[in-house]
Amino acid sequence: MVSRADKATQIQSQLAKLYPTVPIPLDHSDPFTLLIAVLLSAQTTDARVNLVTPALFKRAKTPVKMAKLEVEEIREFIKTCGLAPQKAKAIAGLSKLLLEHHNGIVPQSFEALEALPGVGHKTASVVMAQAFGVPAFPVDTHIHRLADRWGLSNGSTVERTERDLKKLFPEEAWNDLHLQIIYFGREYCPARSHDMTTCPICSWAASQTRMRQEASRSKKKSTKKKRSTKQASQTKTGSKTGSKKASKKRTARRHP
Repeated sequence: MVSRADKATQIQSQLAKLYPTVPIPLDHSDPFTLLIAVLLSAQTTDARVNLVTPALFKRAKTPVKMAKLEVEEIREFIKTCGLAPQKAKAIAGLSKLLLEHHNGIVPQSFEALEALPGVGHKTASVVMAQAFGVPAFPVDTHIHRLADRWGLSNGSTVERTERDLKKLFPEEAWNDLHLQIIYFGREYCPARSHDMTTCPICSWAASQTRMRQEASRSKKKSTKKKRSTKQASQTKTGSKTGSKKASKKRTARRHP
């Protein structure tokens, strides 16, 4: 049985070969625009955020300009993002706080960042890592899922996953690794209908028990989907048959 430490070393090597360079998926030009983009990415895809931010940043790409906008105007720019009303309020609020307490500059500390409206630990971690180069291991849904699948953490909580990964991987690799795992999750390791036996990492890192569990879940979901499709088809066919019979009856009454 491979130890967690040995497994982590092998995974790190494999990810480095797959993703030697890891661009930040959210378009930005400075710490402030990165902060806003990361905030918007909660329950929203990076692709959607990148479609929304150009117009928003053209209108206001500094705390000074953003703080002058009404919440309703910000919401109009980001309305296609999930939780748009709450995010618009947070963006307006944090922009004002940056001016009041930080001279319009994004602070370089977890504590100060997490004190801003709408900024949680994960958002602060991304900003600290990608804007300021401070070692951090932001854990999103991809990382949380894969760490559990690979047996690097028990998956009980995001906080536990972050602690476990920080212990397993060298600090100087954290900033690249969290992006490499995200890219791997999107390309090779989806949440649903995942064949772990063909996955470049799951195939050797996941336990046999975990493989059987996921295979069983996928089979049940597939069976349920087929059953639902069949029922829908039968309902549609029955509806058509009923309509034809009713039509024939109406025709018969009109032409005795």
